[in-house]
This record gives sequence, structure tokens and C-alpha cells, in this order.
Amino acid sequence: MTAVAAPSPAVDSRGRGATSVFGNLFVALLAAGGVAAAYYVCVLTTIGQKADTLAMRGADVSHPRFVEVMQRALNGTTLVSLVAICVAAALIGFVRRRKDLAIAAALLVLGANASTRLLKTYLERPDLDGTGMPNSFPSGHTTAAASVAFALILVLPYAIRGTVAMIGAAYTTTIAVATVWAEWHRPSDTVAALFVVLAWSALASAVVRLGRVRITGVTARPNRIAMWIFGVVGALSAVAAVVGFSALALGEHLTPDLVSGRYVFAAGIAAVTTVVAATFAIWVRLAAGDRPTPAPQPESPFAGGTP
Repeated sequence: MTAVAAPSPAVDSRGRGATSVFGNLFVALLAAGGVAAAYYVCVLTTIGQKADTLAMRGADVSHPRFVEVMQRALNGTTLVSLVAICVAAALIGFVRRRKDLAIAAALLVLGANASTRLLKTYLERPDLDGTGMPNSFPSGHTTAAASVAFALILVLPYAIRGTVAMIGAAYTTTIAVATVWAEWHRPSDTVAALFVVLAWSALASAVVRLGRVRITGVTARPNRIAMWIFGVVGALSAVAAVVGFSALALGEHLTPDLVSGRYVFAAGIAAVTTVVAATFAIWVRLAAGDRPTPAPQPESPFAGGTP
């Protein structure tokens, strides 16, 4: 008895072609807009500056283990370690015979860190909170941590990208929290750094897609476990951030100094965690689209079988 051939599943070409290139460019523009929005709200407005500075100065945590972890994280993020990981990412790309990924990884790391340095040097910070502190927007440490994590996600084999993304997100969050805890940066500095990295990563991904625009195949989906974890963590931390800053705004109108600095620090860290989860989730999705899997071949109508 001849078996009826199953219909061939439709080829999922999403993420490929010219549309995917423009999609990545759109993400890059949105991320750049996030940098501009963070600068306007947290640097150019009085209430934004006050909340940002209060969050930074509220980190009066003296737990020995916490202090040790934060100090090690900051001390481990150096120029030497950044260069070493960049070289390793490039080598992985060449070993996998994906020179385009190696070049894209270098582009996103160098572009993001150079942009952060330029923004920090030339952006002005008006003294609206009465502290007279110089500009620290965006965070160089957070940019370095996130950019190398994004580079590794891009060049490593697809099967382990989800795991690497979760490890990279945890490390980036630790660095971002450590810079705020050490009063090197305000929460907005780290948020802006993450948007800078995402902008350059999306741009680098667009370059990769442009070079492979004619390659057909089924676009691989991002790691579901990683996306689920990023979604849950991002949603919970977003709620905490909204509640925290809403309480601060309400307290400013009713009873000044009602909300403690430590409370605002926790709200700021929740906001940072939200942006880390969101940017890493977006990047995992963009990077997953790079992997074309073979399109399913239709089964021959003459194939025989037994019931």
C-alpha cells in the first residue's frame, strides 16, 4: 500500500532577504533613540538628574561578600581583558569559516566602545541637581562588558548561543550594578551603554545579512529557554522599577525625603536589569536569524511504505 506523501512545510524565510537588513537597521535606530531619550530625561531635566544621583548615592551596602564580588567584577573588566576577548571572538569566526561574523564582532565592539568614549567626552551635563559632578554618560565598563558578550553570542555556534547569552547577561548586570554601587556611574549611564551596544550590534548584524541576502533556507528560531528567562526577569524587574520610581515621584510631591536612597537605588538597579534583559533578548533574536538551516525537501510522491 502506497503511503500518501505529507505536504512539505513552508519555508520560513523571515529574517532573510532585504527585509531583514532594514529590520536590523530599524532596531539600530530605535536603540540610538533610547540613548538620546536617556540623555534627555536623566541628564537634561532636573527631576531626572536628582533621581539618577539619588539612586547612585543610595548604594550603602556593606555586606562583605557583596563588596568582594563587586570589586572583583570591576577589577576584571580591563582593556587587556577586552582586547583578549575580542581577539578570541575574531579567531572563533575565522575557525568557523565565517569571516563576516568575525568582522561584524570587531565592528560592534570597536564601534560601541569608541562611541561611548566620544559621548562621555563631548556631551554636556548641566548642574541641575546641585552636585557639580562631571558627565559620566554613558558607562564605559558596561559598554565593554555588554559588547564582548554580544560579540561572543554572534560568533559562537548556534547551539550554545542561548547559554552564552544568559551568562553574558548575568555578567553585564553585575558590572552595571558594580559601577553604580561604586558611585562611578548613575543608572542612566549603564542603560545608555546597553543601548549603544545594541545599536552597533544591530548595525553589524545588518552588514552580515546584507552579505548573505541571497542565501535561502529556514531561519532558525532563538533559544526558547533564554528568551523565556529574559522575558520573566525583564517583566518582574520592570514592575519593580515602575513601582520604585512612582513612589519617588509621589514622595517628591507630598513629603520630600520620604523615600530612602537605598530604595531608589533598588529601583535604579531594577531599571538596569530590565534593559539588560530586553537588549540581550533582542540580540539573541537578531543573532539567531543569521543561521540558515537547510530547507525541507518535499517527499517524493512515489515513495512507498507499509501501513
